[in-house]
Amino acid sequence: MVPDVPRDRLRALLRAMPKAELHIHIEGSLEPELIFALAKRNGVTLPYASVEALRAAYAFTDLQSFLDIYYAGASVLLKEEDFFDMAMAYFRRAAADKVVHAELFFDPQTHTERGVAFETVISGLTRACQTAERELGVSGLLIMCFLRHLSEEAAFETLAHALPYRDLFVGVGLDSSERGHPPEKFARVFERCRAFGLHVVAHAGEEGPPEYIWNALDVLKAERIDHGVRCLEDPRLVKRLAADRVPLTVCPLSNVKLCVYKHMGEHSLAALLEAGLCATVNSDDPAYFGGYINQNFIETFDALPQLTAKDAYQLALNSFEASFVDESCKTRWAEALDKAFARA
Repeated sequence: MVPDVPRDRLRALLRAMPKAELHIHIEGSLEPELIFALAKRNGVTLPYASVEALRAAYAFTDLQSFLDIYYAGASVLLKEEDFFDMAMAYFRRAAADKVVHAELFFDPQTHTERGVAFETVISGLTRACQTAERELGVSGLLIMCFLRHLSEEAAFETLAHALPYRDLFVGVGLDSSERGHPPEKFARVFERCRAFGLHVVAHAGEEGPPEYIWNALDVLKAERIDHGVRCLEDPRLVKRLAADRVPLTVCPLSNVKLCVYKHMGEHSLAALLEAGLCATVNSDDPAYFGGYINQNFIETFDALPQLTAKDAYQLALNSFEASFVDESCKTRWAEALDKAFARA
């Protein structure tokens, strides 16, 4: 039984409760201060005069306008130490937000196209995951994403580079520009990934239509849908997602920043939960979208007064259920969640 918690104490509970983060693009956690520090370290010239000028450019009208700046920021990542420093900066913030487990998306094509070796990318991120678990108590897994605005042939090339490091990542995803790049474009490469025992997730139903969610499930065999908020436009799809307990990794601040919703008060998170869906809260690209996971929880609950402590509990529990870890970890985290709510 989840206790009733007054609104004035709910914020503290949202901050204190253990949670998992399942939709975090590690390159999207690269704060302007670190971008400039890495640019100086690596001798990279940025098209912005200062940290303030770069942050001022974070006014996005859609997904593509964000991606243009996102890829420019990633240009400072050249060495293993850069990827390690970036991931550790995220893990420290995650630990402060009571994240017990994070599954990090990374985009190797963003880096290999610039001449950075795949090994450089995954070695730095793997070392950060190991350090975070040892020093911060936050476990981490890596999910390699294919850029959907590139070809499936390019995705196959990336998979070939990745396979020697198969034991260092647990799954594959599909991200970047959704419009005009349906999931079925990558049917063959995802079939190949499944044959190697990799978990499969895919961005769908953020800017793309509900049809993209159907195809991510039926063609790619996605186990989780990243975003997925437009599923509510298709009642039959909602029934399927609920019946199959397909997790949705929802990113509220991102949705508002990219104009999926005009403001947080319009967000559909409460409706997703009411429909019985396995929704979770995540930060997506927190350096660009205005907040890490706790900020997403707080701003969403502030804007949607119908959300209660029971919903907070369910969202955290969903995040554990949807993670790619063994049942013993999920049980341990659920017990810690119960203790946090017992103290509320």
